[in-house]
Amino acid sequence: IHTVRDLIHHFPFRHNDFAHIRKVSELEYGKEQTVLVSVWEATKTQLGGNPRRASTQAVVGDETGNVRAVWFNRGFIADQLKPGTKLVLSGKAGAFRGQLVFESPEYEVLRGQELDELIHTGRLVPVYPKTEGLWDKSLRNYIRQALKACSHQIEEFLPEDIRHREGLMGLQDAIGQMHYPNSTDDANAARRRLAFDEFLIMQLAMLQRRREWKEEHAGVALEYDSAVVDGFMRSLPFPLTKAQQRAQDEILRDVATDRSMSRMLQGDVGSGKTVVALAALLAAVSAGYQGVLMAPTEVLAEQHFLTVRRLLVGKGSYQGDGPVVTVQAEWAAKPIKLGLLIGSMTKKVKTGMQEAVSSGEVDILIGTHAVIQEGVAPPNLALAVVDEQHRFGVMQRATLREKGVRPHLLAMSATPIPRSLYLTLYGDLDISVLDEMPPGRQEIRTRVVQPEGREAAYEMVRKEVGKGRQVFVVCPLIQESDALQTRAATEEYDKLSQQVFPDLRVGLLHGKLPLKEKERVMGEFQQREMDILVATPVIEVGIDIPNASVMMIDGAERFGLSQLHQLRGRVGRGEHQSYCLLLSDSPGEDARERLRLVERLQDGFKLAEEDLRLRGPGDYIGTRQSGFLEFKVARLSDTDILAMARREATRLVDADPDLQKPEHAGIAGAIQARQQGVADFS
Repeated sequence: IHTVRDLIHHFPFRHNDFAHIRKVSELEYGKEQTVLVSVWEATKTQLGGNPRRASTQAVVGDETGNVRAVWFNRGFIADQLKPGTKLVLSGKAGAFRGQLVFESPEYEVLRGQELDELIHTGRLVPVYPKTEGLWDKSLRNYIRQALKACSHQIEEFLPEDIRHREGLMGLQDAIGQMHYPNSTDDANAARRRLAFDEFLIMQLAMLQRRREWKEEHAGVALEYDSAVVDGFMRSLPFPLTKAQQRAQDEILRDVATDRSMSRMLQGDVGSGKTVVALAALLAAVSAGYQGVLMAPTEVLAEQHFLTVRRLLVGKGSYQGDGPVVTVQAEWAAKPIKLGLLIGSMTKKVKTGMQEAVSSGEVDILIGTHAVIQEGVAPPNLALAVVDEQHRFGVMQRATLREKGVRPHLLAMSATPIPRSLYLTLYGDLDISVLDEMPPGRQEIRTRVVQPEGREAAYEMVRKEVGKGRQVFVVCPLIQESDALQTRAATEEYDKLSQQVFPDLRVGLLHGKLPLKEKERVMGEFQQREMDILVATPVIEVGIDIPNASVMMIDGAERFGLSQLHQLRGRVGRGEHQSYCLLLSDSPGEDARERLRLVERLQDGFKLAEEDLRLRGPGDYIGTRQSGFLEFKVARLSDTDILAMARREATRLVDADPDLQKPEHAGIAGAIQARQQGVADFS
């Protein structure tokens, strides 16, 4: 807080309701309440003779009775409470030796002011975020002074028609009532107005960004060979769902124009996003351009590489044994070169890959954020696919767009994103939703297993293996450390293979294994040469084992809802009834609630809404986007206010795209202030 403006926009996070003034005879034990009393006597007491630890004790009362008040370590208060002083006390009344006592209540001395002028008592009293050494009373006094002196300088920036249409309070009143509301209804109305302002500015910035991208950033219209895309689709062992077909049509329609696509492909676990994205990449390749698929981790990038290779080859063949393979598919007129680029590769391998990409030799490059680093320059990049978009920041997305020929962008997310978060984070993207699962997918029976049920869970695994089924065991998520997760997976593998299931075929998969070794392990599991696969939590994509019927997640309380749901989606892909076992040794109450939700809900979008409610947006936004949603008042649970702001933002942009009309000058200034990092919009 550097300026008066900062002070006025330092809003309380709640209000104590001290508005109802009672008589002393009406006081109740253990409740927050307020009384108007006279001081009969006030004394200062010192503990151990230390003047710094002096406390104040007072006897106060009204015509109905007396009550005691005590303020520990605040001896100076006794000097203010002369006999006969009128005083308003607010706080919780406790009991001491059968008598009512206020312990460290809020207090306010009446010196001729009216009751409606009170700041600390006798009203809805603001409680502010504060730092060490700053008292509530001091902060309230400073803000009250600032409002009195400067609130008339707060300029309204919303046009009258918007305020009238949406029933919004004026800005001056809203800021005043946000601090010192006359009633709970006024406090709610003030918060509604200020939350609307924050959402509106965010939405307008998003809509303008999307419009500018489409109108000013000319891309390349892909004149793709539809025979290649259709041939790839016919080679798949399954038909597309209606949702996949709809999404594919939307994407191909976008890339066929010279306005760079900016689209999000969102779908639940197993809904088939990779196939749709690969069809788009093939469209780019068939038009003579390059494509990139970027994943947030090396393991995900490697799994995408293996999955894409498998899908492309079909009944064809491929050459190469390493990070570059050449696929000769039956439906392709010429070979397709597929490359992998990740940070852990040796310098020599990376340099070779960068040269192959820069020469245009690689058609589809798959990798981590290494693909957007300075040395990687695909000259003909026309389509960039970003997987698990929520783990990347806005700047990384923008950097990728600057490569090649200003490529079309397709962002993917297997983590269902609640609509409120999508509109706030990705309002600059069009959206395609895969809201339909491929035929044959069935409900996965999910059970939370208590510590005493571990042996029964192991017995169930043994029975399923006896039926010819296979099992995933995901070891505990310790923290975001490959080394620690690898150790946890190795220890779990040793335990299961040597002690629990010594007679079964147990395999191990973790991020530290070389690509060839990962490929071998996954191949053995797919070929049913392995009964149980022990893995780290990164088996989120690329593994499709229809014969797997059990997903056992150890340490389940350490995972978020969305990740549990994604891991669960690794089973239930075949004709067999499948199960997800959530093992938890010592869950707290919050963790138990999360696990019960996964047990009860199969719908990823409903789980995502619950995840947002329980944990906030942090896990969706990721560390790279921290600061992007620094709302002072608005909350992502304010879906009704967000929808209202989206509606008005769309109306504004349609009527005045550049906000050049005089009545929109205030809004344009507010957007500019937001972009420059100014926190308020007045």
